[in-house]
Amino acid sequence: MALFAEQGFEKTTVAQIAERAGLNRRTFFHHFADKREVVFAGQGDSGEVIAAEIRAQPEDVDPLRAATAGLRLAADTIYEQYRKDAAKLDHIVAASPELQERELVKRAALADKIATALRDRRTAEPAATIAAWTAVAVFFAARNRWSQGADRRSLAELIEATLEEFISATAGPPPPM
Repeated sequence: MALFAEQGFEKTTVAQIAERAGLNRRTFFHHFADKREVVFAGQGDSGEVIAAEIRAQPEDVDPLRAATAGLRLAADTIYEQYRKDAAKLDHIVAASPELQERELVKRAALADKIATALRDRRTAEPAATIAAWTAVAVFFAARNRWSQGADRRSLAELIEATLEEFISATAGPPPPM
């Protein structure tokens, strides 16, 4: 990550990454398919953690809250440890169209994993897909606040606050009878 921050993603080579890490290229490729995967390595198996927590939610929990429960668990158990590097990662991704595209693909994969877990809880379509994409939007809005560092709450707390702000903003008055 330091190399990407110093010279940009595009100008950083796998050879430079391997050398900085004290590895050879073969060892690098044993762990990563390409240098893009280094940027997103901190996500690990978050999708499985998220999906398992969604499936574990009680039946009376609505799909959106079940989805964000999974995201909050991943925030606490996986993402929180990366807070100090989150702003740096944001700048690296923002400076690279290739990484922006990769991030969008990862968001879509996350939404798909969440929707699958919701369907496993017997959430019908299109509610499973809508709740999944809404949860992903809530997560990334909270993550942006978290990575900027001005708000010292944990990512899980910001996910919950962002969800409540979303619900409040979209509730509106009841339809006329």
